[in-house]
Amino acid sequence: MHLSIETPALLFSATSLILLAYTNRFLTIAQIVRSLKKNYDQDKNKSILVEIKNLNQRITLIRYMQLFGVLCLFLSVFAMLLLFLNYETSGIYVFGLSLLVLLISLGISFWEISISVNALRVHLKDLMNENDY
Repeated sequence: MHLSIETPALLFSATSLILLAYTNRFLTIAQIVRSLKKNYDQDKNKSILVEIKNLNQRITLIRYMQLFGVLCLFLSVFAMLLLFLNYETSGIYVFGLSLLVLLISLGISFWEISISVNALRVHLKDLMNENDY
């Protein structure tokens, strides 16, 4: 198998966009947590604590998504360096590892999105129960 130095470089734009999306998710959730914390300080509502716990789990998952995304980018650059130095076999394996790490990041992202969807369904269910049509 032959791998050119341009192939690992293809992950740069994709990984950068993914990391940007992960960061945006993190910032949005952080803003929601701050708002919920303020509401909890005023109302002491237990359901707010449940929401904060859910968001805390999602923040942890986003941290791992970012970690594996950055690791993917690092391994891609390292693979390019190995290919540049004519260590083709090592470069191929490191690039394969970077693809595996990207898959892990995307899998964790799917998990985080699933948690988000389930939380939204709980809110929608409560809303539908309050407003039976």
